[in-house]
Amino acid sequence: MVRPHREKLQGVVEVDETYWGAAETGVATVRQIVSKALLVIAAEVSGKGIGRIRMQKIPSFDRKSLHKFIQENIEAGSTVCTDGLHSYRELSGYKYDRKVQRKQEKGEVLLSRAHLAISLFKRWMLGTLQGGVPHKYLEDYLNEFVFRFNRRKSASRGKLFLRLAQQATQIDPVPYKIISETRQIVVG
Repeated sequence: MVRPHREKLQGVVEVDETYWGAAETGVATVRQIVSKALLVIAAEVSGKGIGRIRMQKIPSFDRKSLHKFIQENIEAGSTVCTDGLHSYRELSGYKYDRKVQRKQEKGEVLLSRAHLAISLFKRWMLGTLQGGVPHKYLEDYLNEFVFRFNRRKSASRGKLFLRLAQQATQIDPVPYKIISETRQIVVG
């Protein structure tokens, strides 16, 4: 469902990270994980609402992974709004708007669009799939959610199928062997 050479997000874009998976016990710090998947989201600011979004499973919340996601999904020169995570620092080619929640004005919500999109994705996963998605298929469900979300305001519902069929003809076929294999995220 990912169109090759799709347009990058632009303008003001909120970027945040989250986890997918059940609660873990015996973990020393908040950012340390054992069995959860790490997700990053970018949401375009469109007035008071959300424009288009991008979501991706990443290997870690380190600078390399987050900067790569931003460069692949957001147009250079755009304003990137993030929270206080240090991994976003030294972001080049973008206007950088870093905000820390505890320094916000009373009643102001930090990265509200990104948080809403994350919440909608999690609700969709828990409601539709009962949360029972192996991590090896998570990227596929992220892509489906992004496809559906970005077309939520489409005037012609019939075009959704047309766009999906067009995209299917623009990519190489995927053999069953590849679909059924466990995917590994390679850092590097």
